[in-house]
Amino acid sequence: MDNTHSNTLERIEALLLNQKQILNIDEFCRYTGFSKSFAYKLTSAKRLPFSCPNGKLIFFRKPDVDNFLLANPVSSTDDINQQAIDYVNNISSQKGKKWKD
Repeated sequence: MDNTHSNTLERIEALLLNQKQILNIDEFCRYTGFSKSFAYKLTSAKRLPFSCPNGKLIFFRKPDVDNFLLANPVSSTDDINQQAIDYVNNISSQKGKKWKD
């Protein structure tokens, strides 16, 4: 029974975390799965926007965190193949237009 309450509490905390727009360092780490050490490295290198209103505590805007997490997307093999097909078809159709004109 205690395990059930613990799981329920964790789910409620996760739902509340998803509703927040401003995250502190602990919430940032829970949200991203990053360690605190890595989070501080990101802020030190200024790779992620953050606020430090009182000179000590660090806060993150959730949209900035989401943008950071989704940066540098990697295309699937199917997407790359489709882009190649589209490119070849586009080049072929452009050559056909030039020869007809």
